[in-house]
Amino acid sequence: MASQGFWSLGGDNAGANTGNQSPSTPRAWCQAAAQKLSGGIGSKLCALLNVGEGEKPGEPAAKQPPETAAGTCGCNKSCNCTKAPLVFSDLYSTDLLPAMDGDTKTMTFLQEVVDILLAYIVESFDRETKVIDFHYPNELLQMNNWELQDEPATLDDILISCRATLKYAIKTAHPRYFNQLSTGLDMVGLAADWLTSTANTNMFTYEVAPVFVLLEYVTLKKMREIIGWPDGRGDGIFSPGGAISNMYAMLLARFKMFPEVKEKGMSSVPRLVAFTSEHSHFSIKKGAAALGIGTESVICIKADERCTCIENLLKVIQGAWGGSLLMSRRHRWKLDGVERANSVTWNPHKMMSVPLQCSALLVREEGLMQNCNQMHACYLFQQDKHYDLSYDTGDKALQCGRHVDIFKLWLMWRAKGTIGFEAQIDKCLELSEYLYNKIKDREGYEMVFDGKPQHTNVCFWYLPPGIRYMEDKEEKKKHLHKVAPVIKARMMEYGTTMVSYQPQGDKVNFFRMVISNPAATFQDIDFLIEEIERLGQDL
Repeated sequence: MASQGFWSLGGDNAGANTGNQSPSTPRAWCQAAAQKLSGGIGSKLCALLNVGEGEKPGEPAAKQPPETAAGTCGCNKSCNCTKAPLVFSDLYSTDLLPAMDGDTKTMTFLQEVVDILLAYIVESFDRETKVIDFHYPNELLQMNNWELQDEPATLDDILISCRATLKYAIKTAHPRYFNQLSTGLDMVGLAADWLTSTANTNMFTYEVAPVFVLLEYVTLKKMREIIGWPDGRGDGIFSPGGAISNMYAMLLARFKMFPEVKEKGMSSVPRLVAFTSEHSHFSIKKGAAALGIGTESVICIKADERCTCIENLLKVIQGAWGGSLLMSRRHRWKLDGVERANSVTWNPHKMMSVPLQCSALLVREEGLMQNCNQMHACYLFQQDKHYDLSYDTGDKALQCGRHVDIFKLWLMWRAKGTIGFEAQIDKCLELSEYLYNKIKDREGYEMVFDGKPQHTNVCFWYLPPGIRYMEDKEEKKKHLHKVAPVIKARMMEYGTTMVSYQPQGDKVNFFRMVISNPAATFQDIDFLIEEIERLGQDL
């Protein structure tokens, strides 16, 4: 039950229209809201809240004001308005704000967009719906007119495009979507993303993003504390993804050892090499290519099946996927030694389910990023501003224009607390262990690596009955390599679920299950196993 203070909003005017109801009841509040809010928003809100659901059986519902259809004058009561209903087929973007008298048209149009989004969100969590309505590229190109035109489209066409885009989008919030590391849809994170787009500002200076800059400062300090650096000291920045964060780290390492490279280039330094695990993320080689180090100068260290490098050479090098384990008291031991690292990449848009994109690079040494990247652009970073210039963070970034990624993480952290993130992460690990225990001894399954997974990556082969008992190992391997791609294609065509696959070294294609979706349950894991068997039984 909501608080008295919430329902009392607008209660002073509600009493005249609600009979003997208390103005602080939910129904009275909604009736007042329906009268106060235009475009039927109040009535829609009441419907979403299911007001009256708990009333006694047979009790007649209080008469509600008639809901105004979208596009009318928005009075929500009998009137003699001469305004005609809005017809989106007659309107264009130039009719919206900042056009003169564009406020009502703007609110009505955006309400239509919100209705489309809300319907998609609710549908995404429905297990009876498809994860994907799959069509091949040439089919999808022919089904809709995606071409750009010289003449403007009407707002009606724009709404049609919004619906079509979501119709064929992957429902990444679906409880049975396991294809990527970034899965699920957090409602608070979504609200934060909407707010961020509405604010539409840049992260380079305090003067244009005061709150967001402070939130980045507070959050990065908290993350450094969790890593284990004393008093959370150090530096950091949010970047467009883990690959860019890793390249930042390589850039800083090079500058730390050879600061002259910033001005004189690679010709001023000896040949550099980068050591990494043979199973490390491809962004290490991409970073080497971009920084002029060269991919041939990336030395890959042989690792065992659990990616533990010889003599623990890279023990303290973390990948971006595992960083969120630091939030879990039960699992953070798996990252022991991370506090000795000079930099850590952490992607909250993975295990923490922060909406894309949200990646942070945390750096132990204060001032290193600034010294490495600053260019003293005087039109942005004037030295005689009237506030603390340390909050002008743009000069330590490679980007000039930098998206506000922090607010999603910060608002979700406020909503969940650290213990909420911990519970979410622990649940994902529990689900991965459940999957492992279900299939490790199940007929038709073979684990790619021995032993219980250390994270939520569960790698396995499914062997259909037709190849299960083949004696020729090479022939069996050849057939097994084709199984995962065929089953994955059938998953997408049926739209029932999605899980990724890959080869690795001399290992043929195997399913690479990653669990990071907060909506997933034990029943969804059971469904996945049964669906793999159903789709692959004839192979």
